[in-house]
Amino acid sequence: MTTATTTVRTNSRKRWTPGQIVLTLLGAAVSALFVAPIVAALLTSLKSEAEAAEIPPHWLPQHITGQAWKALFDTGNITNWLVNSLVVSVCVTAVVLMVSALAGYGFARTQFRGKAVLMGTVMAGLMISPAVLGVPLFTTVQQMGMVDTYWGMILPQCAPAAMVYILYKFFQGIPRELEEAAFIDGAGRWRVFFTIVLPLSRSSLAAVGIFTFIASWNNFLWPYMVTNNPDLMTMPNGIATVMNSYGIQWAQLMAGGLMAGLPLIVVFVFFQRQIVAGVAHTGLAGQ
Repeated sequence: MTTATTTVRTNSRKRWTPGQIVLTLLGAAVSALFVAPIVAALLTSLKSEAEAAEIPPHWLPQHITGQAWKALFDTGNITNWLVNSLVVSVCVTAVVLMVSALAGYGFARTQFRGKAVLMGTVMAGLMISPAVLGVPLFTTVQQMGMVDTYWGMILPQCAPAAMVYILYKFFQGIPRELEEAAFIDGAGRWRVFFTIVLPLSRSSLAAVGIFTFIASWNNFLWPYMVTNNPDLMTMPNGIATVMNSYGIQWAQLMAGGLMAGLPLIVVFVFFQRQIVAGVAHTGLAGQ
């Protein structure tokens, strides 16, 4: 009886088709391609500085040591870098969510004079590289006395043209009947926005918030331009200073890069469902 049951279970398993095998191998190859730099950085961080600078390089460390990690915490101001990056990224994310939600809803549901011109300005913002705006933004920040301040690093990153457009397209997909029913019951525009529209937009808001946080955390150019104070450096800028009179300290640099990427990995692991759901519900599909 047991043999017959085992035979039935074995026969009921579907064999992999050639297409499934190819896709699995392709997925494994792509995954290995993305994981390889992280593994290389980890192995390099476990080498001594002399071994990390050897040419030609080799993958596995001959003598595993935590010297680079210890030196990074002893000589670098990594705690301040982490705190600064966290403060800047969280503030930028909060402001972008507020601005993009209000602007996207205003464009999607209200009619006012100059709407087409303002929407065209937002769309034009999608075509302008942030690097092009570096000099005029720095001049403005300097005239406002915000150089070497948190506000100088935060406010210029809060012009979210892409995020406004994403939420604008999503709000257009919300049925107007829900809002009209609330208006009939006596609700005002603000109450409808906060009690109906925002709860329905949680997935898109989560995706916008996560993407904004990641972009702000990884931003190197603007914090580098607007501050020279070592106590205000963010993680990307702080890691760039890991060098001495002999040149770049590669083992410390790899350790710092892993430290900088760890929060983003944690964010993705805990919020990957929101990221996927937000991308699927941004309103861009089929547009």
